Amino acid sequence: MPDIRGWLLPAGMLVLAITAARVLALNFVQIDLFVDEAQYWLWGQDPAFGYYSKPPMIGWVIRVFTELGSDTAFWIRLPGPLFHAATALILGHIAARSFGARAGVAVAVGFVTLPMVGLASILISTDTIMFPFLALAGLGYLRLTEGAGRGWAVATGVCLGLAFLSKYAAIYYLFCALLAAGLIPQARIGWQKAGLVLAAFVPVISANLIWNATQGFPTLSHTLDNADWVRDPSARAGLNLPGLAEFFFAQFAVAGPVIFGGLLGMLVRAGRLTVRQRLLLSFALPIVAVVMGQALVSRAYANWAASAYLAGAVAVLPWLSRRWLLGSFVFNGGVCVLLPLLAIAAPFLGNTPAGSAVERYLGRHDMSREILSAAREAGADTVVAASRDVLADLFYTGRDSGLRFFAVPPEGRPMHHYEMVFAFPGSGSALYAGFEAAPPDCARGVAPVATLHPKTGAYADKTLRLYPVPTSCWTR
Repeated sequence: MPDIRGWLLPAGMLVLAITAARVLALNFVQIDLFVDEAQYWLWGQDPAFGYYSKPPMIGWVIRVFTELGSDTAFWIRLPGPLFHAATALILGHIAARSFGARAGVAVAVGFVTLPMVGLASILISTDTIMFPFLALAGLGYLRLTEGAGRGWAVATGVCLGLAFLSKYAAIYYLFCALLAAGLIPQARIGWQKAGLVLAAFVPVISANLIWNATQGFPTLSHTLDNADWVRDPSARAGLNLPGLAEFFFAQFAVAGPVIFGGLLGMLVRAGRLTVRQRLLLSFALPIVAVVMGQALVSRAYANWAASAYLAGAVAVLPWLSRRWLLGSFVFNGGVCVLLPLLAIAAPFLGNTPAGSAVERYLGRHDMSREILSAAREAGADTVVAASRDVLADLFYTGRDSGLRFFAVPPEGRPMHHYEMVFAFPGSGSALYAGFEAAPPDCARGVAPVATLHPKTGAYADKTLRLYPVPTSCWTR
């Protein structure tokens, strides 16, 4: 094993300094909670073993942090920089054990300054919560390939289970381990230890699986909606080459051009890599390839392959020359400095390219406050909406308003969390908040009591109307 002495102090100090700066900046961030963030906060108000579209860990974590602090955006987002700091040090430990002390420092600092980490230290996401558990599962697996005992197998399964409870993308690691074992003899840990990993993994995730089963598998339905080619292959007869190109080139921004470019370079010369390098690539490139396939046949968001860059960072950064390593730190670090500055200056950027980049994170709380004010003036105690965006912020901004919020009941299966849990029950004095030019059919001919037309922010140039609706609306 390489000499790993001396890596933790410099790496820890640098990661701590970066994290402290991020926490400080988080105090001054001016962007509203985004749709997903507000929804995760709401999940935390009712801890459960599952939710409509994601596993439960992010709701649990946010609940812990808001109990320690408050329901402000700062406390909701605070887990971001802290979880990334933990992930960076775990990956640094893996790199130091694999390639030496220099590698440990390079990977810890390199990961914590990835562009995707810089963004996810401002906006809370399920990837962020998954990463430290997934990194620990990766560490455990590597120790098993070195001959570690049964305790490591159990710990690996538990950590993978916790990662799965954070984001279902953790399941990639099981398939990556199978692929690695098939291609690299040194990656085989033996049937007994593999069985122990699974034996520890399944009980950890079982409560979530049971929840899904009792709720009609809403998460599976949501996943199939994202992979829409599964539901309706005929509608995807052609290939989405522009979508594939967009996803591919977006990875240079997600991981940074040097790291993603380095991964591609290692793929080209895979035959000349060490066993450990090939093993690490087995937990990075297949994930990118799978999501590229999704992008080709349908669509894929840039962050859907984020889990690839844990092993990817450990594979690439230790082998960069001083010049390329410095270049990576300068570029990625520059992005990580720019992102919080944009989030702090967001309300003042106006009609500029930078302002356009942050526009969708502004105006959400203002819209909710105007809806709440209009509801009070109309004497309504309930607001009903069809838009997930509107509902997400209403629940958060209106948490202490005394008003109730509901979704329009779905005609078929629920398409989001609010339709599943908060469908309008047909009681109370309600207003319908919608972007339609006419009221719902059940309130035909009713005039709006208020019309909102923001000029800036997420709802710029959209018109939202508030219509009084009878309690019998949408009853079937």
